[in-house]
Amino acid sequence: MSQADALFESDLPHLKLLNRGKVRDIYNVDDQHMLIVTSDRLSAFDVVLPQPIPGKGEVLTRVANFWFERTQGIIPNHLSDKPLSDVVPDAKQRAILGDRALVVRKLRPLPIEAIVRGYLIGSGWKDYQNSGGVCGIQLPQGLEQAAKLPQAIYTPSTKADIGDHDENISFEETVKLLGQELAEQVRDVSLKIYTECAAYALEKGIIIADTKFEFGLDSNDNLVLIDEILTPDSSRFWPADQYQVGISPPSYDKQFVRDYLETLDWDKTPPGPDLPWAIVTKTAEKYLEAETRLTGNG
Repeated sequence: MSQADALFESDLPHLKLLNRGKVRDIYNVDDQHMLIVTSDRLSAFDVVLPQPIPGKGEVLTRVANFWFERTQGIIPNHLSDKPLSDVVPDAKQRAILGDRALVVRKLRPLPIEAIVRGYLIGSGWKDYQNSGGVCGIQLPQGLEQAAKLPQAIYTPSTKADIGDHDENISFEETVKLLGQELAEQVRDVSLKIYTECAAYALEKGIIIADTKFEFGLDSNDNLVLIDEILTPDSSRFWPADQYQVGISPPSYDKQFVRDYLETLDWDKTPPGPDLPWAIVTKTAEKYLEAETRLTGNG
């Protein structure tokens, strides 16, 4: 594995680039389809770091595809039947993309991120220490850091532009944005996906502490799961055999990078600091191990 194996930015001149996000490059295909390329970029504290993580985009795409398949009985997703070879006919370009590219249906994205928390960690733990609850949801007294919550909670947020921070909002505010029925549907399906998939992951030795989902609507206003699902980028993955209450557990996700960045004198604004090669390789190994544990592949 080397930096030369990584893809920081995709380059597909025959397609119109619609958006280059923190991690994903999105291209227009036709009236009904887009191409999403999950690069090896890594963002932390909403800042894209200068070094890519080799293989990360391929891991994220394969893990997302694994979960999309497992959850299609719960909710339809944005994957299309259109083959990649129709969209990227050049074999050399396809080889560079590897497993990072997905042809998806065009949908109308909802203006919220659906966050589900099963454990008390990160900003939720800080909130609990200050208020006795998380995002306005009161919790039992005396819980410790990384404690499993009595039941998973839904704490939605707004979607921020690159460089801005997402803001937690109440369920009532999502009702104002989406309407009562759709807001309830998003909440209920998010909790169902998390609960069922977290139980599966636990059997494979991984605790999914929290995660975020994104949704869109199709032309018939049906709710559809979009973006990514239960990847080490959108979720906090812990090795179950190293989990203990009272400490921040080691992780398979980019928390490893966040923990390193917290040791630096960096104000969490662009540009991001360079990562040592040891941190880059260790992060790549953690992503790959998460995939192997969950899917048996990798």
